[in-house]
Amino acid sequence: MRHNTAVIPFRLTFQPGTSLYEQVVYAVKRAIVSGQMRPGDSFPSVRVLSKELKINPNTAHKVVTQLIGEGLLEVRVGVGTVVAALPTSTATERSRLLKQELEQLVVEAKKLGMELDDVLQAVTQHWKRLGR
Repeated sequence: MRHNTAVIPFRLTFQPGTSLYEQVVYAVKRAIVSGQMRPGDSFPSVRVLSKELKINPNTAHKVVTQLIGEGLLEVRVGVGTVVAALPTSTATERSRLLKQELEQLVVEAKKLGMELDDVLQAVTQHWKRLGR
């Protein structure tokens, strides 16, 4: 029997100051939108996530539940958890989904005294870096 170690299909470097749960959810979302993880790709089980990332199994379960709830992952009988096909949504729906993140970005930028042009330039750079 061949023993292979499970691989986490996204990059993650834990940062202090933000919950592990939020960091893992964000890393998975980033991997999906950047195309690093594609629809139909299998996603690690809660046990594997917990072991490989050295996080509490309850945290790993919460991550998977959150991503399934957001429609980014789906459970297929006999296959396991996989990356879901992202639904085509209207611009209004997409804006609504990002409302909280956009508001946080604007608040942080204003706290730092940034101008709108600087924020747009920074967003553009990240957009290009992540590609599509």
